[in-house]
Amino acid sequence: MAYVAVKGGERAIDNAHRWLAEERRGNPEVPDISIAQIAEQLGRSVDRVMAEGSLYDPSLAALAVKQAQGDLIEAAFLVRAYRTTLPRFAAAVPVDTAAMTIKRRISAVFKDMPGGQLLGPTYDYTHRLLDFALEAGFTPPPPAELPTEAEEMPRIHDILGHEGLMEMDAPSDAEPFDITRAPMQFPAGRDARLQSLARGDEGFLLAMGYSTQRGWGGSHPFVGEIRVGTASVEIVPPELGFAIDIGDVELTECQMVNQFAGSKTQPPQFTRGYGLVFGHCERKSMAMALVDRALRAAELGEEITAPAQMQEFVIYHCDNIEATGFVEHLKLPHYVDFQSELETIRRMRADAEREMMQEAAQ
Repeated sequence: MAYVAVKGGERAIDNAHRWLAEERRGNPEVPDISIAQIAEQLGRSVDRVMAEGSLYDPSLAALAVKQAQGDLIEAAFLVRAYRTTLPRFAAAVPVDTAAMTIKRRISAVFKDMPGGQLLGPTYDYTHRLLDFALEAGFTPPPPAELPTEAEEMPRIHDILGHEGLMEMDAPSDAEPFDITRAPMQFPAGRDARLQSLARGDEGFLLAMGYSTQRGWGGSHPFVGEIRVGTASVEIVPPELGFAIDIGDVELTECQMVNQFAGSKTQPPQFTRGYGLVFGHCERKSMAMALVDRALRAAELGEEITAPAQMQEFVIYHCDNIEATGFVEHLKLPHYVDFQSELETIRRMRADAEREMMQEAAQ
């Protein structure tokens, strides 16, 4: 009988797979959407999948979006699972975001800054109204003025750092922690925390970042700078001994400027939260920067009172792949567990009824 049940389950699963494939394709009279179309026209979805899947490959991320029917968490799960099959042949040298080829760069703290503001492609200044012209396949005209070769664009935190008004990172040759190769331990270093946040769920980080602005974090942030562009990735092959360029990645970087009253060892100055994400993901990078600053409360001598300041709470719950596994496993059979709970409740009810009858008899 067990064998028959197993075979019946296999047939049901096979049918579920075929039904899913049919539903994913949709009406066969409607043209099939291509991977290139997804990568080009659903770029923000592809960028999010790359960030949360922890793998920079627009084509694979677009394939995952198609396979998952637009379910971005499922798509990130597919990408991250594929990532585990890839060999690791080298480690890149630190990416120099100061040398990015910029397509968007803004600051909320300086109007006139070296290099200027570059609005770039953004929804910030659009009306939130449905554009029915898109329904008809409308092709917009090109921008009236394309950016010319940009002048040097120094980072805002470097400008403030020259005056001693901004904390600066001390140079270090220490090997960064790798959350994909070693288990997380708490308290976790900032390198490990930033890695977790970079591939964390955008919605969760947005909620945590929002909580810090509503008083659950004790900091008053300013967007020092957001820059979006491409940066070159370099590795140093042992047989060569010098760096070579192996390609470019699109990145979004956010430097959040926060107030700091100082401590016994540090003068009053600005501190910063940092966000760096694959693709064009401004909301994610800003939320990441807000949470990064909140998680630095202990090292800055601030009182930890809010969820966004608690390392274990944030790090353990920001990963949507882990969260999905724990939540969705509840759909799996729990027949034995539930029967045990059912028998326990029946026994408790019987005991309670017996006690009530005994009390009534007295």
